[in-house]
Amino acid sequence: MERECKVMLDDAIVITEARTQTNQSFKPSSKLTTALLLFTLCLAAAAAAVLVLNRPAKNPGQDEENFDLHHTLRQISNVRAAIHLKGEYNPDRNDSVEWKNHVDQSHSQGDLRLEKNEIVIPHNGLYFVYSQASFRVSCSSNAGDDGDNTTPGPMVHLSHTVQRWSRAFGNDDDKDSYQTILHSVRTACQKTQANVSDEQGRWYSAIYMGAVFNLKKNDKLKTIMDERMLRDLEDDPGKTFFGVFAL
Repeated sequence: MERECKVMLDDAIVITEARTQTNQSFKPSSKLTTALLLFTLCLAAAAAAVLVLNRPAKNPGQDEENFDLHHTLRQISNVRAAIHLKGEYNPDRNDSVEWKNHVDQSHSQGDLRLEKNEIVIPHNGLYFVYSQASFRVSCSSNAGDDGDNTTPGPMVHLSHTVQRWSRAFGNDDDKDSYQTILHSVRTACQKTQANVSDEQGRWYSAIYMGAVFNLKKNDKLKTIMDERMLRDLEDDPGKTFFGVFAL
C-alpha cells in the first residue's frame, strides 16, 4: 500500500510540473516585461542627464545678442539695390545732364553705381527706371519788328531721353549699341496747367517719366538731352534727377 501511494504521489507531481511548464510556455511573464520597461526608462533618464550636463553655459544677455545679430543679418539681406542721382548743368557736356551721387538727397546702395555719367546694373532682374528734368524757358523774342521785346517767340519743344546699353544689343560702346527705353517731349511757351510764366516771360516745365524693365547684369543707362535745352535746365535740389531701384 505504501508503495502504491508513493507511485501515485510521484505521478501527481509529474503531472503538476508538466501543467506548470505548459502554462508558462503560453502565458508571458509580467515580471520580465516590467523589468524591460524599467531598464528602458533608466536609459532615457541617463541620456537626458548627459545632454543637460554637456550643454555649454550661456552668459547673461547672450540670447539678446544673438537676436540682435540675426535681426541685423536679415536687414542686410533685405536691402534692395537703389540709386538716386541729382542733375546739374555742366557746360563741358553738350549731350546730357551731369549726374551727381552723394549730393543733397542723392544716394546709392546694393551695388548700383554711377560710372562715366551712366548707371551700371549689378544683377539680372526687374528694375524701375525713372528720371525728371526741369526747365526754365524764355518764351519772348529778343525784339519784335516794332522794337517791343515782349513779343512772344516760337514754341519750344522740350525732350528728355533715357537710353540702355546691353550686350544683347552689341559688344562695343558705340551709339548704335544704345537703345531708347524712355522718351518724352513737351511743348513750352503756351499756357497750360503744367506751365506757369513769370514776369520776364519765362515758362517753367518739368518732364517726368518712369517704367519697369527687365535688365541684365552690366547693362548701362544714360540720359540724352539737346544742348540748347541744357542751358535752360533747372538744377536746384529736387528738380532734376535720375534713378533706378530693384523690384
